[in-house]
Amino acid sequence: MSIVIGDSCIGCQSCIPNCPVGALEMNDEDKLTVNDKRCIDCGKCISICPVSALSNPDGKKNNRKKYVLKSKNELCDNTKGVWVFVEQLEGELASVTLELIGEAKKLALKLNTTVSTVLLGDKVENIIHVLFEYGTDKVYVIDNPVFHFYRAEAYSKAFCYLIDKYKPQILLIGATTTGRDLAGAVATSMKTGLTADCTKLDIDLEKRILLASRPAFGGNIMATIVCKERRPQMATVRPRVMQMPESKSDRTGLIVREKFNIDEGSLQTKVLKIVREKSENVKIEDAKIIVCGGRGVQNEEGFILLKELARVLGGVVAGSRGAVDRGLIDYKHQVGQTGQTVSPKLYFAIGISGAVQHIIGMQGSETIVAINTDKECPMMKLATYSIAGDLFEILPKIIESFKQVLPDGFEKEVDKID
Repeated sequence: MSIVIGDSCIGCQSCIPNCPVGALEMNDEDKLTVNDKRCIDCGKCISICPVSALSNPDGKKNNRKKYVLKSKNELCDNTKGVWVFVEQLEGELASVTLELIGEAKKLALKLNTTVSTVLLGDKVENIIHVLFEYGTDKVYVIDNPVFHFYRAEAYSKAFCYLIDKYKPQILLIGATTTGRDLAGAVATSMKTGLTADCTKLDIDLEKRILLASRPAFGGNIMATIVCKERRPQMATVRPRVMQMPESKSDRTGLIVREKFNIDEGSLQTKVLKIVREKSENVKIEDAKIIVCGGRGVQNEEGFILLKELARVLGGVVAGSRGAVDRGLIDYKHQVGQTGQTVSPKLYFAIGISGAVQHIIGMQGSETIVAINTDKECPMMKLATYSIAGDLFEILPKIIESFKQVLPDGFEKEVDKID
């Protein structure tokens, strides 16, 4: 017997795209109907119904219950593979995706399994070869105009469809605005655990489970979180935390093209316009040179000096949380645990004591120059080069020295710094 539709059905149609076999549809009277020949009694529509109008007389449970795993053997047998969500905007790939592929390869090697990426979008075939070059073994692709722009409703339903069908063991998503939104929606729908903003990933080889570590209690300790009984094990990872893998142009892999149809008219959100930030200094996470000021910069006059140094070097200005709280710089330029994670070639830490929350966000910098009146503060000890003294006396001299020795267009040469 197939799914039964009760009188309480309100015709919201939320169950239709959730059906993997297309057994649900609206009739000419705008009432929900079920095709008995197509229905496979999987129960997916039951869990999604907001008014509990659908039932299954045979008592079969939702397939997602299979993700409640009880034994070590089940952990190995019922799920496999490490998945990475491919974040892209109109064909432009987010770098965190490639970073996660590299980390996924390390996890997959320990589990003796494969790495797969999930690519949702519109006309995104040109991205596939890049994913293979950076190490993915398999790409699941759903190419449909409805996925042109990210919307949680559409993306999460398609993602859950793939998870239900292929049952990954681990799922990694970038801790970006898009990634955090999607990860929460998918984890909720799949009734599984999610560890957010991870800075380290590993595998418990004996239990074959993911060890997801992240700062806790204001960054004072590192907490390692596990998801023992539900799958997939999910984690979001901050950009610039994991190392970018090397690319190999001759790498290839398997492409799995899936179809998941969602009616645009059934979606509750529409993308009317994309407003792009015009400022070149907003994406501090991509900068090669960063001049960052903290609470010790004291005032706007201090930040004028920071901006001049950044201009001379061809870098960008950023701030610690202390500077942001004082209103000296906007939050979108904040570096740290509650801001952006950066890994520039050159990082100036000016008037920053070095609280662990800030260090978490910039410890991947290649060269660190610290300027502070406190010789013993953590940042001065962490820095590659430390200058003790008053920044209002030191910075003008540094700026003048750079002006004398740096060639015009120095900022264009930054990428060549070893």
